[in-house]
Amino acid sequence: MEYLSKIRDDQVDMLFDAILCLKDREECYRFFEDLCTINEIKSLAQRLEVAMMLREKRTYHEIAEKTGASTATISRVNRALTYGAEGYDKVLSRLMKK
Repeated sequence: MEYLSKIRDDQVDMLFDAILCLKDREECYRFFEDLCTINEIKSLAQRLEVAMMLREKRTYHEIAEKTGASTATISRVNRALTYGAEGYDKVLSRLMKK
């Protein structure tokens, strides 16, 4: 069954198609540095690390200490892991296989 996203539109499709055409980490750095601010990139990376640590059953205190994330960010990521679109789950399981 196809996933019906709440954010799907032509612009978002083009963004995701652009990301999917990147060939390696260097191309990702180049594209995201042009597309996003440094703080936006760092925030996305932080959320991914928070998700990984939550999957490892780390405490909010441990996560906040290691990542610098606020408890609000940790809670938001935890909510996405529990009730979200399973995107974190797919990515984290693939990263763990590497």
